[in-house]
Amino acid sequence: MRLSIWPGAGQPYADMLEVARHAADTGWDGVWVADHFMPNAAPGRHPFTPTLEAGSLVAALGASVPRVRIGTLVYGNTYRHPAVVANMAATVDHITGGRFTLGMGAGWQVNEHEQYGIELPPVRQLLDRFVEALQVLHGLLRQPRTTFDGEYYRLTDAICEPKPVQDPLPILIGGGGEKRMLRIVAEYADAWNTWGRPDLIAHKSAVLDEHCAAVGREPKAIARTAQALTQVGGDLPGDLPMPAIGGSVAKLTEEIEAYRAIGLDELIVPDRLLGTGAERLRAMDVIRGIVAV
Repeated sequence: MRLSIWPGAGQPYADMLEVARHAADTGWDGVWVADHFMPNAAPGRHPFTPTLEAGSLVAALGASVPRVRIGTLVYGNTYRHPAVVANMAATVDHITGGRFTLGMGAGWQVNEHEQYGIELPPVRQLLDRFVEALQVLHGLLRQPRTTFDGEYYRLTDAICEPKPVQDPLPILIGGGGEKRMLRIVAEYADAWNTWGRPDLIAHKSAVLDEHCAAVGREPKAIARTAQALTQVGGDLPGDLPMPAIGGSVAKLTEEIEAYRAIGLDELIVPDRLLGTGAERLRAMDVIRGIVAV
């Protein structure tokens, strides 16, 4: 099971770089970056936490941090035209020497769309547009030229050059909706990601297997990745907004082994509960030690 770190983009770049370099130096497999412009907040509220932009971050980290895979977790499709994303992805793959994973999602965060005047359509339309974007990305990144006449995107004899170093550059899709999103994963993804503890991931992975069978795709062709907020030592806070694992080292070890037992290909660790500075690096070393056993 691969192990990756997810440094939050609401911290100084120097701190993110420290985390990424420590991961590269201590045997971690990857570094992931979220695509948001501000913290999530209810309509009418105005968060002021500075947030670094994902496309710039993956390019900077890719140029500065050796060995580990760099990825977006995940680009929101509504924020950029997929032809722009394809060119960004190919460029980052060259910067990293073939270590980039293009993580894509349909888009969802309301306050970003409201503040920037970006359309956030109803779910069905949002997913229809996402499917078209994935078709555009597959074409531009994997074919010499692409012509596409969709409802939302239109390309005419379009190029994306240079092509990525990787052939193909892997596309990860983030999402857990069992009826439509996991069907999209089965059709278009090289890797899949969602939040969840081991029991939930096992369930959704089985649903994904069923969609793969329906579309004639080999389930093993799609890598399974997941994350939960991770605590090393002490007690888990009781009001966390996302699934969480850990607390004591013994409990964390048990839960990490449960991910391994369900066949998870990659565990991604957000750094939100790991502390800062030297404390965070020590927590990373504990987690790396558990996974390495």
